[in-house]
Amino acid sequence: IGTAVPTKEELQAVKHHFIQHKSIFDPYSVGDFEKEALILIDTLFNEKDILLMAGGSGLYIDAVIEGLDVFPSVRKAIRAQLNLELQDHGLPLLYQRLQELDPEYAKIVDPKNPHRVVRALEVCTASGKPYSTFLNKRKKPRTFKTILIGLEAPRTVVYERINARVDHMMEEGLLEEARRLKEHAHLNALQTVGYKELFNYLDGHYSLDEAIAEIKKNTRRFAKRQGTWFRKNSEILWFPYDLPFNSILKEISNRIKPTI
Repeated sequence: IGTAVPTKEELQAVKHHFIQHKSIFDPYSVGDFEKEALILIDTLFNEKDILLMAGGSGLYIDAVIEGLDVFPSVRKAIRAQLNLELQDHGLPLLYQRLQELDPEYAKIVDPKNPHRVVRALEVCTASGKPYSTFLNKRKKPRTFKTILIGLEAPRTVVYERINARVDHMMEEGLLEEARRLKEHAHLNALQTVGYKELFNYLDGHYSLDEAIAEIKKNTRRFAKRQGTWFRKNSEILWFPYDLPFNSILKEISNRIKPTI
């Protein structure tokens, strides 16, 4: 529920991949996703001319269509020290340091994602340079061409849908799901919006109403960061979210024809 897995009807309507294919106990990185996705894409292109990738996280999308950036190696001692500081002093202090060392990346990273914040600080510490200076340096050749499509809506509509989505997830049993997962709250897979706030409720830090309000607020912040990430990409074709589907399909078709 917390990751909004497609319904059975949605999964039956079209073939999906990478849905619930990993356990929360399995370590999984964006690098792993890049490798697995490219293998799958090569296989699927033996059967199909056009594939659809839906997202989601901008980093994971970029990893597939452009490749990951190359970063300097980081000594284990640096990683260990930062994780110790995270444990002793908390994430806000590390995020504040990232703001000082790399204000550009600090603007787009999730300040409540310990993995991303620590990773950026590792690179800053090891290289003496901002993490953001290593981003978007090299494009990896791909065997396919990509058309990027974005749907945009007024902020009020986005926020209304976020609030309704959270209410629906609670009705579907998100609290019970979080309660079952509580003993594994330390796992990286559960360091996400929705679970973290309910874990805090179960620990007595929030009332349930406060936890739900925090989920909505943090989801809105996440959506805002997603928008910042995607708006930097000038290749995205943006369409109003309520534009008739056939109008969007016509534009896509016009761009695909010369490549087939």
